Amino acid sequence: MKDISIGELKDRAQDLRRKALTMIYEAQSGHPGGAFSAAEVVTYLYFKEMNIDPKNPEWPDRDRFILSKGHACPIQYAALGTLGYFPEEEMHKLRKEGSMLQGHPNMRKCPGIDISTGSLGQGLSVGVGMAVAGKRDGKNYRVYVVIGDGELDEGELWEGFMAANAWGLDNLVVILDDNGLQLDGTTDEIIPHLDVVKKMDAFGFETYDIDGNDMEQVADAFGKINASSSGKPKFIDARTVKGKGVSYMENQLGWHGKAPNDEEYEIAMKELGGR
Repeated sequence: MKDISIGELKDRAQDLRRKALTMIYEAQSGHPGGAFSAAEVVTYLYFKEMNIDPKNPEWPDRDRFILSKGHACPIQYAALGTLGYFPEEEMHKLRKEGSMLQGHPNMRKCPGIDISTGSLGQGLSVGVGMAVAGKRDGKNYRVYVVIGDGELDEGELWEGFMAANAWGLDNLVVILDDNGLQLDGTTDEIIPHLDVVKKMDAFGFETYDIDGNDMEQVADAFGKINASSSGKPKFIDARTVKGKGVSYMENQLGWHGKAPNDEEYEIAMKELGGR
């Protein structure tokens, strides 16, 4: 774990939002809503929790991170660029032809991406496989998988949950970015998820229910996970706000996949504490 305070992590989350916003604005393409809702979780993992080495992205003993909701990749790219996985000027090339920063994470192009994602539902299955490999090989790494709440509509996720319990994958941590909105409407309107925490309890996970945009609660959940000896896979229901940090984006379905214009960009940057 890195030595960084909660206050510094909060500032870093805002910095990552500004960088993600700029990437999407310059590309005039991308998904700000789900990127911003996941900022605190992504910040905590990359800057505090995970055992990783930007100078050695394929280090065999590193913790693994999977952004199964791959369309939110600008927030991950912001973290990777800030940590030095690639030169920060690459962040000005989002979605450009030939760029390492494609519209969904591409492990063949971008250092620090452990698996290419974007087809919803598949990230957890890969994470289960990585966790099984870690157990088989006697490794101490953890696998962290961030999924979206709209992604819960995918049956493959539920197969992954069952497998994680069956194989006792206590080295697997699943974080649900539970912002209540998906591409076509609210999750309650499309397929209600009801009580996800109770479901995951029934699936054999150790569960946590937190405000995923509250850094103190994020830190508390991971602290408890690190102290746990339950032998169970872990699940965090991180209740978040889509578009968090920008007033006109918050809880607005239209900002699922939309780039700001000049005026909107200026307003958003000011609200995020930038220029």
